[in-house]
Amino acid sequence: MDIRKVKKLIELLEESGIAEIEIREGEESVRISRAHAPTVAHPVHVATVAASAPQTAPAAPTAAPAAAAPARKANEYVVTAPMVGTFYAAPSPGAKPFVDIGDEVKVGQVLCIIEAMKMMNQIESDKAGRITSVMAQNGEPVEFGQPLYTIE
Repeated sequence: MDIRKVKKLIELLEESGIAEIEIREGEESVRISRAHAPTVAHPVHVATVAASAPQTAPAAPTAAPAAAAPARKANEYVVTAPMVGTFYAAPSPGAKPFVDIGDEVKVGQVLCIIEAMKMMNQIESDKAGRITSVMAQNGEPVEFGQPLYTIE
């Protein structure tokens, strides 16, 4: 199957909002899915520790990050990066960000874009609430499981 056809299918999938498509041409087939990776609390903690490590003294890398990790409230939910890529807070340079601190968000609302392998992936909210913090910088690389937003 021609790569241009696959790219066109991906574009159609993104524009239409359907979750999955499968196409067969003779013996060749391609299946494209927009499944979202589940957010897991453990990678968030690990990513938070890794982000805190450069700020601590190098002599005690194991004890200091645990103390430096901020305590989360019981009603806080952390949205993490489902993939490695470049974080974009707005749909285009100079445009208003998808969300700011204090904004109310709904389940499925686009929070940001992560560019991975020249593909723009819209990251949607898994939870409704109010954005209390933005932990990624626009145009900066993000790692899998890295905290992006906190929703209360």
